Amino acid sequence: MKVAAVQMNVSILEKQQNLEKVLARIEEAAREGARLVVFPECALTGYCFASREEAWAMSEPVPGPSTERLAAAARRLECTVVVGMLERAGSALYNAAAVVSPEGILGTHRKVHLLCLGVDRFTTLGDRPFPVFAARDVRLGVNICFDCSFPESGRVVKLNGAQVLCIPTNWPAGSDSWQHTPKVRATENHLYVIAADRVGEERGFRFVGHSQIVHFSGDVLGEAGEAEETVLYADIDPAAADRNRVVRIPGQWEFDRIAMRRPDLYGALTR
Repeated sequence: MKVAAVQMNVSILEKQQNLEKVLARIEEAAREGARLVVFPECALTGYCFASREEAWAMSEPVPGPSTERLAAAARRLECTVVVGMLERAGSALYNAAAVVSPEGILGTHRKVHLLCLGVDRFTTLGDRPFPVFAARDVRLGVNICFDCSFPESGRVVKLNGAQVLCIPTNWPAGSDSWQHTPKVRATENHLYVIAADRVGEERGFRFVGHSQIVHFSGDVLGEAGEAEETVLYADIDPAAADRNRVVRIPGQWEFDRIAMRRPDLYGALTR
């Protein structure tokens, strides 16, 4: 199947404008044959909010107006989309990514690891174990930006059956995550990684781009530059990510990073 990572600029406080831009990119990607399209973190809202009240005004429940429009586009274009947004649930405010397929709104991943930066200063810690979404032709998990700094975040979605790890992200200048993290998460978990970063500047922060699509071997199937808005494409075979055993030389050099784990010796991870 063909997949896409959308690298785009986002206008803070301009949710409707951002939504129209997202919908246009879905149309573009679908015309090129993409069946999974991944967008950046907070693609609908922007990231560098000054207060919880300011961020709350840009949030909405799921289902809600924006995700309903995304669902209509996904249904019409027969593709699955992963879009960063701010989700409200009761009085809680989450940095989230909505996963929408031709069958409807599959749900959200709520960012689990929050750092002292941007809207994460005002959002609620994600309250769900990392879900895996069964979309058409692919099983996918989501890590939002700082989530992927924790190896456990990628490993959990792999163990729960994911074939693709989607990373909606806002990597700011000064972060080196784009250089290493997508490749490492792909190889250590034997799954594809689609990292969609944003570009441009927002309230004094510049974002570094370098969106990527990475094979589970660590080979980069596509990488964007630092500044341009673009859509990356790659062809993947999701079922191949289920075949975890790697054979370099039969009988002499074989390994399986999943089957050869030793969980009985990893107790420190959950203390």
